[in-house]
Amino acid sequence: RFDAVVIGAGPAGSATAILLARAGWSVALVERQRFPRRKVCGECVAASNLPLLEALGIGDAFAGAAGPALTRVALWRGEDTVEADLPRAHDTAHPWGRALGRERLDTMLVEAARAAGVDVRQPCAVQRIEPTGGRHAVSVEHLGGTRETVTLDAGIVVAAHGSWEPLPVERDALRGARGPADLFAFKANFSGTSMPDGVLPVLSFDGGYGGMVVADDGIATLACCVREDRLAAARDAQRGERAGETVEAMLRSQCRGVERALAGAARQGAWLATGPIRPGVRLAGVVPARGGAAAMPVFRVGNAAGEAHPIVGEGISMALQSAFVLASVIGSDRASMLGADAAQAQRRALTRYEALWRKRFATRLRVAAAFAHTAMRPALAPVLVAVLRAFPALLTHGAAWSGKTRAAPETQRWLGSGASARRA
Repeated sequence: RFDAVVIGAGPAGSATAILLARAGWSVALVERQRFPRRKVCGECVAASNLPLLEALGIGDAFAGAAGPALTRVALWRGEDTVEADLPRAHDTAHPWGRALGRERLDTMLVEAARAAGVDVRQPCAVQRIEPTGGRHAVSVEHLGGTRETVTLDAGIVVAAHGSWEPLPVERDALRGARGPADLFAFKANFSGTSMPDGVLPVLSFDGGYGGMVVADDGIATLACCVREDRLAAARDAQRGERAGETVEAMLRSQCRGVERALAGAARQGAWLATGPIRPGVRLAGVVPARGGAAAMPVFRVGNAAGEAHPIVGEGISMALQSAFVLASVIGSDRASMLGADAAQAQRRALTRYEALWRKRFATRLRVAAAFAHTAMRPALAPVLVAVLRAFPALLTHGAAWSGKTRAAPETQRWLGSGASARRA
């Protein structure tokens, strides 16, 4: 029996679990993958989030492992390169973002959750969520050993899974929503690249967009999103070549900067792929009523709540900050969230959280969508390059508009708690 069950132990889920546990909640954190594991992600952590990592107790570990400070942003398309300064963050102690592989970042966070008293269930998969008497019955299958199924009795459920990993009650609807414009995400790591120090390139090519960054141990991450119809056409032209190799060939041929950066580099491991990703807002969530039981809300954080087009590199930022926003709404209100009128109290809290989430993140989604759709359309992207060549400072302003310099205000109450957590 737990006050909260959090589904997904990425940055959003682990951060939520840590914050609720520190507020006195009993928390179970359910994750289907074993850590450490590679994951499709651009791996940039904007400067505005570094104080949050300190507050979560992993600031020193992150600083000791992450790649170099990111001080410049560039747009690479075809033969063109436009470069500008990244904006400095408002926190003078953490002016620049850095990158860290998800193998390390997620492991650091889940260990911090364990240290905070969270019951980590890993590797486990959620099979069912059912409302029962103002609470949730969460059926969880252990994926190792005997594959035993247990039921977790949860006061609230927090969904922190990827947009391509829906809850059981959502799977059928999402399978029927596929279309040729769906975006599939790809990622590969390379050693020995000639990436310029401190530069964060954004990639534009027909039918997709992406980015590169140098993370821990000098390993560069190359990540991108490609429309399904564009990928299918490219694979036909390549006569059935594997999707990852097809994507790499597209990037090398359509972004001269990628070809230069990878000259003499060695890929580390296979290409990873996932999708379709689903940029947009998915805040509303209810576990359907069965057998006369009242329907119960589900709180969503990270990509489960809403996802900006990855072209602006704000996925980890929105994951971490949405966890802090949710904790600011429910963390100190445990008694009413779990009391006799829990369903009503949770619905009211969900309404407050949804309003705050939209206020804090809607601008990032709009900026990302405008940039992404322009960057991957053959008719519009050359215009974008021409405008940025004339006014490169727009890249700087765009990075600021996408949220890289200031975290959501709700994070402020926890800042400074990281040092005390480390002492404890």
